[in-house]
Amino acid sequence: MNAPSSLLECRGLAAGYGGMAVVRDVDLHVRAGEVVALIGPNGAGKTTTLLTLAGELPPIAGEVLMHGVETKVPLFRRAQRGMGFVTEERSVFMRLTAAENLRVAGVAPLDAEALFPELTPLMQRSAGLLSGGEQQMLTLARALARKPALLLADELSLGLAPLLVKRLLETVRRVATEQSTGVLLVEQHVRQALAIADRVYVMQRGHIVISGTVDEVRGRLDEIEATYLSDAAALTEGPAPKPEAR
Repeated sequence: MNAPSSLLECRGLAAGYGGMAVVRDVDLHVRAGEVVALIGPNGAGKTTTLLTLAGELPPIAGEVLMHGVETKVPLFRRAQRGMGFVTEERSVFMRLTAAENLRVAGVAPLDAEALFPELTPLMQRSAGLLSGGEQQMLTLARALARKPALLLADELSLGLAPLLVKRLLETVRRVATEQSTGVLLVEQHVRQALAIADRVYVMQRGHIVISGTVDEVRGRLDEIEATYLSDAAALTEGPAPKPEAR
């Protein structure tokens, strides 16, 4: 049984599109103050899982719980209950300035700058003129400055240089530790994600195939990358391996 401090949990989750499940029998949980990495090859079902946990997609089977209580409410209701959600598409208003983007979300620019001082000289610049990394800082600052109890983040690093990825992930780690925010992170930069995560789930072909603490899986990272994280592995025929007992 999971600890009662779980902010987010799913049990036997099946999810997909048009009644067709692409994710099946998924169990996972996120506790306060921890960063949980959900990793796997392209097409494994990570984003579908995240969208279902966020309330954008209804589960086909199984249940989603927030704060220990089953929930079926949509994303905006979950956001009202303390959930932040950062999608893989940077959701900034391109014609508004950085400061205006923050104010639309009810975030004080000073709170965002405390997370990313790099944004200070950019506040009066149109978001459409910011670099991809600056837009992602703005997006993440907007989510974190609202002090969510739970953050779901999908591919923060998409299209960004490794140094920027490191900066974003270190901020996520710091907020999780200092504010007891629970974080579920889908990330393509696996080694950088594991450097700041507490636990990890590896997904392949819609199933969780490995789960454990980062220390438990770190010694097997080369094997995991070769066996489960390559696009070729995602296309291998045959049933997905059964999850390891943890």
